[in-house]
Amino acid sequence: MLAGAVVAFLNQTLINIALPQIMKTFEITAATANWLTTIFMLVNGIVIPITAFLMNRFTTRQLYLTSMGLFTLGTIICGIAPSFSVILIGRVIQAAGAGILFPLITNVIFTLFPPERRGYAMGIFGIAMNFAPAIGPTLSGWVVQSYSWRVLFFIIFPVALIDLLLATVLVKNVTETSRPKLDVLGVILSTFGFGGILYGFATAGTAGWSNLQVIISLIGGIISIFLFVWRQLAIDEPILEFRIFQNRIFTLTTIINVIVTMAMFSGMILMPIYMQNVRGFSPLMSGLLLLPGGILMGIMSPITGRLFDKFGARWLTIIGLGITIVTTYGLTQLGTHTSFQYVLWIYTIRMLGMSLIMMPIFTAGLNALGLALNTHGTAMVNTLRMVSGAVGMAFFVTIMTNNGAEYVQNIIHQLHISPADQEQMAAAINEGTAMGVNDAFMVATYLSIAAFFLSFFITPANPAGDKIPGGAKDRPAKLIPTR
Repeated sequence: MLAGAVVAFLNQTLINIALPQIMKTFEITAATANWLTTIFMLVNGIVIPITAFLMNRFTTRQLYLTSMGLFTLGTIICGIAPSFSVILIGRVIQAAGAGILFPLITNVIFTLFPPERRGYAMGIFGIAMNFAPAIGPTLSGWVVQSYSWRVLFFIIFPVALIDLLLATVLVKNVTETSRPKLDVLGVILSTFGFGGILYGFATAGTAGWSNLQVIISLIGGIISIFLFVWRQLAIDEPILEFRIFQNRIFTLTTIINVIVTMAMFSGMILMPIYMQNVRGFSPLMSGLLLLPGGILMGIMSPITGRLFDKFGARWLTIIGLGITIVTTYGLTQLGTHTSFQYVLWIYTIRMLGMSLIMMPIFTAGLNALGLALNTHGTAMVNTLRMVSGAVGMAFFVTIMTNNGAEYVQNIIHQLHISPADQEQMAAAINEGTAMGVNDAFMVATYLSIAAFFLSFFITPANPAGDKIPGGAKDRPAKLIPTR
């Protein structure tokens, strides 16, 4: 199962660097090509909120084989696609399979391992979640510079196929199923709600907040989410159980998780822009900049898991956020001549800080809910992580773009630069962009400080048992026993 997760997570970061070459192949614009990443995120946003229902309805084996089968099929379709519409269909199929893997594997870990060993188990899972996406940009940069973009999918396909074939023999059922009723209206509202919000924020980063599509998507998404939450609180078998937020530790760790996710995405989206547009480095060099931090997160994941099992989440989170605050502030000092080594070391140490945060707070929150509510907790956290990632990318790109444009105008005005002087204009644009990036990282620093103060309120988990409080009645949750 972890091997399947590695190729699925690797796939998420391969496509970005290959987009320019795909644009040439199919003779499409950047806005059209961007749909290859947007559609993947949208399908994930549709699938992940209903994973609690799927994990209660279907067995571990059924879900894993289906998800890996869809992912493998989508991968080969992308690799051989004769047109853009076909590769887009392949990405939809890929996303439908990949979207359920993280919640499913998390649920299996919490079913198989007792609370005192879950930190280490989740740390092992963290290797797949952190290391695979980290090597994606570097691998993609090398492949795209040396071969065709299709090779990216041909690398993933045989690994996914072998994993699928082995899974038919090795993957066993570790949970028992029930027959929950599917809330069709809830699925529709969830699709329009999370899909609208994700699309709105993803589009806002490039089209601007005044774009009509962005406004309609966000308003429609917010209204649909409001109706979705209201309906989930009103029915006896919700798709996504919102009453789990009555658990204080789960709510606190989820808020920290959302903030840290936004801060992490600030680095993932801003650093390639700074390195390529301001400093003039190649996509491959930009990928190499991100690589050590990802490798370090992969190495630290099992170590952090062991520390979590021994000491809990509180002090790991406090120390991790302390490192994150200092290093994120260090990234507010970037300029047009900042050395590659400075950026590399600051970014790598920043990822070290985040490696002490991500898995411990995720595990602590789910431990607080207890096994009975794990499927709902996993689905909820992953849904909010995805939304916060999209919000974070749009938010930080907007800060960088708007502030950067203002700085450029000020520099041109102060230095009396003529538009005809291309060399000075380019220098002004680079300087203004770097200052815009610094402002965005300053906001990320403030977010990290807020999460730092919240982390002092984390206390040892006291599992909630098998009751879901509140609502129409105090109903027992469906406990998923181990085999």
